[in-house]
Amino acid sequence: MRKTIRKFVKEELRPHADEWEDAGEFPRDIFKRMGDLGFLGLCYPEEVGGQGGDYFMALVFAEEMHACGSGGVSMATAVQTDMATPPILKFGTKDQHERFLKPALKGEKIASIGISEPNHGSDVASIETRAKREGDEWVINGAKTYITNGPRADFITLVTRTSDEPGYKGISLFLVESDRPGFSVSKKLDKVGMRASDTAELIFEDVRVPHENLLGVEGQGFYQIMWELQGERLISAAGAVAGAEHTYNQVLDYAKNRKQFGKSIVDNQVIAHLFAEMATEIELCREMTYATAYRFQKGEVPVKEISIAKLACSQMAHWVADRALQIYGGNGYMEEYPAARSWRDSRLARIGAGTDEIMKQIIAKQIGL
Repeated sequence: MRKTIRKFVKEELRPHADEWEDAGEFPRDIFKRMGDLGFLGLCYPEEVGGQGGDYFMALVFAEEMHACGSGGVSMATAVQTDMATPPILKFGTKDQHERFLKPALKGEKIASIGISEPNHGSDVASIETRAKREGDEWVINGAKTYITNGPRADFITLVTRTSDEPGYKGISLFLVESDRPGFSVSKKLDKVGMRASDTAELIFEDVRVPHENLLGVEGQGFYQIMWELQGERLISAAGAVAGAEHTYNQVLDYAKNRKQFGKSIVDNQVIAHLFAEMATEIELCREMTYATAYRFQKGEVPVKEISIAKLACSQMAHWVADRALQIYGGNGYMEEYPAARSWRDSRLARIGAGTDEIMKQIIAKQIGL
């Protein structure tokens, strides 16, 4: 599986990475191509259009995607495979599987997940987007921001409030098609990194959806999205490790060939030791991620270990990217070298799917503090 995905990434994605970065998005038909190859449903059951594999097949896909040379492409596909669609599999009806999940796994529909709001980032319990029941329909009003795949999503797995109960009570999930009247993309966001992924602010103005678009149980959306975030954080950890390893390999090749004072810079002890430290941190984080993924595959949801992995891997990835840029020297600050993009792209992992600070809060709670 790894060889197959690597060949696809090398031949069909990597040659176009620079042009997609400049364009701020990659072609929509890439989703369809990956769906045709079976890459979007590797660990999903065959009855919903998946390949019936285990969770480690999904990890292999996430890892190999980072070799495409654009963090934005790998992030956009991760939203499709590991963020917007898992709740549909777990909480959705057969009808929702047919209308939303199967087309997403085939790459025929692009999915996004709507959690963050302009006034509420990590505070999911305080969201303001509201869905009000009117007969057999729900009327949705509100706004979401930082939505990956937002400008061209065919549907959004949307977190809303469905009652006046405070905090996490009264939150529900809906599957909202983007062609419904009242839905609009207010603006496409200009990001520091992950530039090949299209990200947007979304507006919902009296958007009507049928009751059958309610995902799971009304009022249980907070618990459902907290479950989703565990998988999102774990795949984020795996992606961070893969991104760090990709950066490491690039800068190692550069250091072996870069000559200063009559020798390769990697022959300097300070540089050699830095590579030893990077290799150590990458391997430690990989093993932590794999051990946690093994438990996740068995049906456990080890919140503490997932949070630790996400925190450690995302911080490590940015640390490696920062050290890589330093090894490149002045060249690292130039856009023509890959270190600059790796440095920018790696920073988002410490914010998305739960900030460093949120991870620390969760870990502290899990250890009884």
